[in-house]
Amino acid sequence: MIQSNLFQFEEKSDWKTVGAGVQRQVLGYDDKVMLVKVKFEKDSCGQLHNHAHSQVTYVESGTFEMTMGDTKKIISKGDGYYAPPYTVHGCVCLEEGMLVDAFSPLRWEFIDTDHSQYTL
Repeated sequence: MIQSNLFQFEEKSDWKTVGAGVQRQVLGYDDKVMLVKVKFEKDSCGQLHNHAHSQVTYVESGTFEMTMGDTKKIISKGDGYYAPPYTVHGCVCLEEGMLVDAFSPLRWEFIDTDHSQYTL
């Protein structure tokens, strides 16, 4: 089994640039669940994509135009959404902000490590 440290401190956790105006910080995880913060500059995009993971997201700050399948909604601080597996989704940041994503199972590609030593 893989797992993160028991505690993660923002000032000691690296931010990784994952797109123009978009940065990701991986927080706690094990092989079943993962928590990730994503910072967006105004007008930056979370490109339309899909994945096999269930995703639940909380809007920590900012305003976003969220696309989920064929539906678009404006979401802002305090709102959230659920992206079922394989559902095409993405966003445009209308006002600088941060999303907090929870994935199940974890997103292996978000971890900078040799995965060969772990089994699911």
